[in-house]
Amino acid sequence: QVQLAESGGGLVQAGGSLRLSCEASGRTFSNYAMGWFRQAPGKEREFVAAINWSGGNTYYADSVKGRFTISRDNAKNTVYLQMDSLKPEDTALYYCAARNTRVIPSAPYDYNYWGQGTQVTVSS
Repeated sequence: QVQLAESGGGLVQAGGSLRLSCEASGRTFSNYAMGWFRQAPGKEREFVAAINWSGGNTYYADSVKGRFTISRDNAKNTVYLQMDSLKPEDTALYYCAARNTRVIPSAPYDYNYWGQGTQVTVSS
């Protein structure tokens, strides 16, 4: 079992920045690919970004490319999502997810473990 706990969400004005954190516990963190997803009210959960076990490879949704950066610190069992130039359409509940794999999954069904989510609200 892997337990995931997100933090860092909040209310920010359009154009602002937030950094989300997701701390993992329970298993060897460095064995896991990590992903960030988001879900707005009335919408399906969508992929945001993912990073492989070492941090050497990343993958982003087109909607956030160039604005968001995913990174990880295996010594701290933590993955981060730096969000810059935020837009009102980025408003959602953000989840981190984990999967014991060497590839970089991008679909929700590819991930085994999920956190509870942290709310991000961007005002216009």
